[in-house]
Amino acid sequence: MKKISGIVVALVLVNLLASLYFFRLDFTSDERYTLSDSTLELIDSIENPLVIQVYLTGDLPSEFKRLQTETRYMLEELQAYNSNIKFEFVNPLDSDLEALEVANRFYEQGMPPETLNIRENGKMTERLIFPWALANFKNQQSSIQLIQKTLTQSNSELIQKSIENLEYAFANATTKLTRKRHKKIAIIKGQGELEDRYISDFLTTLKAYYLIAPFTLDSVKKSPERTLDLLKTYDLIIDAKPSEVFSEEKVYALDQYIMNGGKALWLTEHVNVEKDSLYKASKSAIALPRDLNLHTLFFRYGIRINPQLVNDLYSAPIVLASGSGNSTQLTRFPWFYDPLGGVGQKHPITSNLNPVKFEFANPIDTLSSSLNQTILLESSELSRVVGVPSEINLNDITQEPDPRLYKNGQFPLAVLVEGEFTSAYRAKLKPFQLSNSLEKSPRTQQVFISDGDVIKNQLQSGKPLELGFDRYTGLTYGNKTFLLNTVNYLLGDEDLVNIRNKSIDLDEMNLEALEHEKLTWQIFNLAVPVVSILIFGGVFYYWRRKKYSSN
Repeated sequence: MKKISGIVVALVLVNLLASLYFFRLDFTSDERYTLSDSTLELIDSIENPLVIQVYLTGDLPSEFKRLQTETRYMLEELQAYNSNIKFEFVNPLDSDLEALEVANRFYEQGMPPETLNIRENGKMTERLIFPWALANFKNQQSSIQLIQKTLTQSNSELIQKSIENLEYAFANATTKLTRKRHKKIAIIKGQGELEDRYISDFLTTLKAYYLIAPFTLDSVKKSPERTLDLLKTYDLIIDAKPSEVFSEEKVYALDQYIMNGGKALWLTEHVNVEKDSLYKASKSAIALPRDLNLHTLFFRYGIRINPQLVNDLYSAPIVLASGSGNSTQLTRFPWFYDPLGGVGQKHPITSNLNPVKFEFANPIDTLSSSLNQTILLESSELSRVVGVPSEINLNDITQEPDPRLYKNGQFPLAVLVEGEFTSAYRAKLKPFQLSNSLEKSPRTQQVFISDGDVIKNQLQSGKPLELGFDRYTGLTYGNKTFLLNTVNYLLGDEDLVNIRNKSIDLDEMNLEALEHEKLTWQIFNLAVPVVSILIFGGVFYYWRRKKYSSN
C-alpha cells in the first residue's frame, strides 16, 4: 500500500512541475524539431489567432507524404508553444469543382499546383498536388510555398530542401503578417536602371518586409543638402543595373550617404552587351567597356569591377529554336557567358544556396584594405576572363572549348564589404559644399554584384515571372533567395537568414531496391505474423500439456 501511495505522490508531483515548467525534448541527431530562438520569440509575440490551412494532402507519393508528415510535425511544434496557432489540412480536390477549375483558382491566387510524374508498379502516372499553405491573421493572408525547387530533377533532394525550409517558411509568413514595417529601401532611378517590370517580383517580395520607394538623384545639383537629407532617411539603397554615367554631384551624394552609415546593394555591369542582341540576324554583338563613373568610388571601398567578361564551363544553358511552325523545336546548348555563381567564402547569406544565374558577369578584384571582404559568389574553377572590346557570337555554341584556356578560375562575382569606409572625396575637390561633409563612415556594409541581370525576372505575356525561374528550361536558380538573404542581412534581419539556412539530414529511401524487393517484403509481412502465432500456439500448447500431465 505504501508503495502505491508513493507512486501516486510522485505522479502528482511530476504533473505539478510539468504544469509550472514547459519544455520539450528533441532526440533527433540534427535537432530538426528544435526551433531557433528568433522563431520562439516570434511565436511568443502572437496574441491573436493565426490560422494556417495546408493544401499538401490527398493521394500523395511516398516522398511527398514525408514532406506532409514533417509539415504536420512542424506545425504541432509551433502550436505547442502558442495555442493561438491553429492549423488544418485541406484537400482542395474534395469539392464539387473539377480538378482543372481548382487548379485555375490556385493559379489566380499565386499558388500554382505541381504536376508530378510518378512511377508506380512499373508505370508512369501523372498526379496533381498543391504544395502550399495559407496563413490567415487579422483579415490578412500570406501564401506559404512548401516545395523548394532545385536545379536537379531528384525528388529526394527536393524533399530534403523543402523540409529544411519548413521552419523558415512558417516563420517568414508569420513575420510578414505580424511585424510592422519600419525600415526603408530606396530604389535608385534616373541612371538607366532596369524598368520596374523587370524587378517587379523581387520588389513585391521585399514589400512584405520593408517600406520601398523609388529615389532619383536629379535634384542634387540644385538642392544637394536637401537631396542628401532625404536619402539619409533610407536604411538601404539598391541600384539595379545602371547604364548611364553618374555625374560627380550624384557620386558625391552617394558617397556621403555611405559616410553617414547608409548601406548599399550595387548591381552594376562595366561591360555593355545584352543577350537580346544575339537573337538578331547577325547572331552576334560587340561587347564594349561601360563607364559609369563609379570606378573611383568603388576603388576607395576596396572593390574593382573589371571591364571583362567571365566565360565559365559551369554555366546555365541557352535555349534556341530551330524549324518553323508546328515543326519548331527548342534545344538546349551550353552558353559559357551565363556563369552559375557558386559559394565563395562561407557566410550565412550563401548557406544552402542553389547556384545563382549570371548573364555577362564581370570579374571583381578585392583590393588590400582594412575592410572586411567576403567573397559571396564566384565562378567555377573552369572559367576564364575575356577582354573587351570583343565579339560575342551565338555560333560559338557549336565549338568545343579549349580546356587549356580554363585554368585560373574562381573569379569573384559578388562581394560583401564591411567596416569603416573612407570617403572617395577625401583630400579631393568636392562638386558641392555640405554643412557636414564626412570623410569616414561608422561601421556599415555594402554588397557589390557584377551583373545587374541577377535581379532581373523574366516576363511571360507581359507579366513578371518569379525571379530565378527560367521559362525556357523550367529551371529555378537561387537568385531570389540570394538577394533576399543579402537584403535581410544588410538590414539586420540575420535571424531570418539563419532560419532560412537550417540544415537537416534525411535518410533516403532506395526506390529501385524497394520496387525490386517489393514481393519479398510483402511475403515477409504476411508470413511472419502467421508463423509467429503458430510458434506461440505450439509452445503454449506444449507448456499446458506438460503442466497438466505432471499433475
